Amino acid sequence: AVGLIAALLTPPVFAQDLVILNWSNYLNPALIERFEQQHNVQVHQIFFNSDEERTERLLETQGHGYDLVVVAGIDLRAYARRGRLRALPPKAFKNLKHIERTWRHRFSAASEFGVPLAWGTLGIVYRADLISEPIISWSQLYRPSEQLSGKIGMISTPRDLVGMALKSLGYSANTENPDQLREAKVLVKQQAPHVRTYRYPSLSKDSAILNGSIYAAMISNGDALTLQQYNSNLIFALPVEGGNLWVDYLTVPKLARSPELAYRFIDFLNDPQVAAEQAQFSHFATPNRAARNHLPESFVKDPRIYPQGTNFNNSESYEYLSPTVLRFKNEVLAEIRQ
Repeated sequence: AVGLIAALLTPPVFAQDLVILNWSNYLNPALIERFEQQHNVQVHQIFFNSDEERTERLLETQGHGYDLVVVAGIDLRAYARRGRLRALPPKAFKNLKHIERTWRHRFSAASEFGVPLAWGTLGIVYRADLISEPIISWSQLYRPSEQLSGKIGMISTPRDLVGMALKSLGYSANTENPDQLREAKVLVKQQAPHVRTYRYPSLSKDSAILNGSIYAAMISNGDALTLQQYNSNLIFALPVEGGNLWVDYLTVPKLARSPELAYRFIDFLNDPQVAAEQAQFSHFATPNRAARNHLPESFVKDPRIYPQGTNFNNSESYEYLSPTVLRFKNEVLAEIRQ
């Protein structure tokens, strides 16, 4: 009996640890647990709240301490150029064949340094029960009605904040035209007094849009659908001007302690059945073509997850911009934070 009690009190010994730098509420906990059991490992997640925070963490540590990092496609090339990422050996992944070519090659350096995890769109979530008319345009957020004033949530990411202001003005989110950029700056600064918060919406039950302190917010589509589970009055809109079409990639830092284990986890996530479970958990579209055979028809045909039409065609992926433009966008955010 003493031996049994000792065994119960002794924590399990894991062969390895896998440390992931990731968005919160992104990976399905049940899948992580399954992988841990299958491989006798322990998975630890460290969360970031913005692309900029992830970049800061990697700069501080040079990637040391992480085995796997979820990276936005637009950041891949810069990370690779700085020597932060490990080139992924194709032979390590038997499930790579299921990934749609569109997403593997969407961004420069993607096919060499990353495996796509999910893709989605940046749009607007709003409370249909608290406002008098549907939101269909970015201009309704950037030039808010009296009803929306003080009830808006934006994102403190310069490329999103300025990029979607440009979209609302009818310009490309990737423009480098100085006049168009200045016009967007004026719009962002005019909007600022009407914005309640620049924090990304919480996905928990106490989220500001659920308790009614915010009526409308900038958000990614799958996160809006996660929140909608708590309140059916939430509507996600991909604006008529289009939004940002993004792709998140699984990457392995050059200084990863357990790269082989990271490769196994990436391949595990791309087993078609597993990829389907992950997509349903996150409410984001999967780049895994074979996974769609394991998804309900209602999921695959949901236009909020797999959008089509003019609004989607008007959407843009962010492109690599000159240092001058990047600095300009950062300055816009710095000025409204003063």
